[in-house]
Amino acid sequence: MIDILGEFPAMKIGELREFKKSIDGSFSEFTGEYGEAIEGFFDPLLWFLVWFEKLLLATPWPIILLIVGSLAWAGSRSIKIASGAILAFIAIGYFGMWEDTMSTLAIVSVATLICIFIGIPMGILMARSKYAQTLVTPLLDIMQTIPAFVYLIPVVMLLGIGKVPGLIAVCIYALPPVVRLTNLGIRLVSKEALEAADAFGASYSQRLFGVQIPLALPNIFAGINQTIMMALSMVVIASMIGVAGLGVPVLRSISNQYLALGLLNGLAIVALAIIFDRVTQEYGKRLQKHRHGDHS
Repeated sequence: MIDILGEFPAMKIGELREFKKSIDGSFSEFTGEYGEAIEGFFDPLLWFLVWFEKLLLATPWPIILLIVGSLAWAGSRSIKIASGAILAFIAIGYFGMWEDTMSTLAIVSVATLICIFIGIPMGILMARSKYAQTLVTPLLDIMQTIPAFVYLIPVVMLLGIGKVPGLIAVCIYALPPVVRLTNLGIRLVSKEALEAADAFGASYSQRLFGVQIPLALPNIFAGINQTIMMALSMVVIASMIGVAGLGVPVLRSISNQYLALGLLNGLAIVALAIIFDRVTQEYGKRLQKHRHGDHS
């Protein structure tokens, strides 16, 4: 019994090494054969991200403040939140973090847009098909639980160091909430509302866009809120693979023990998170009131 137990781990370790080698070899062959084609596929995304970042950097700061204040007001209808957003951006500029903040805003905005365009249709599909839900739910579980550094490895091996790998990593991490909450919101639409739509002879698309999605908007915006928060939480990790933004100074402060640098840039990330969170939450609350017929 002792001899068997003593030999068993050695056999398994040998098999495991061969298995790892076969995976590494197969992935290396795949990268060599299709790597350039995959990079070419993401070129339009890289172009758009670089263009948007340059646009933000080239826009004069008073215009950025006006846009930030207007968007905060449009979303929250709160003078306090709009004023707080403007003051936060003034403080960011005063402490010399303006360019890094614009870079962070660019990647978070583009990642959020990608997650919305992918996540909402996927959530609708899950709400429509039990088979799709059974298939997609485990994938979402993996995306939410697997450590970010694990899926960074194949992304970096395929696409190298740069903006696109960082953007893909952010999207993988931030996508699940908007998918899950879109699915949940559509499933929570009352049967009475759907029966009323059917009684008026509504087609599937009319029922979806005229009844289900409008009634599910509070949940959908809750998902968008969580997606933005998770995208911001990936800023520092994305900086490790060449993504410019507030995460780069934070990473530098960790490496060189620059306490003030790390705290200031960390607080800038927190400020962005609070602004996005408050604005999207207030907008979600307004949608909820509208859903229940409260127009006050």
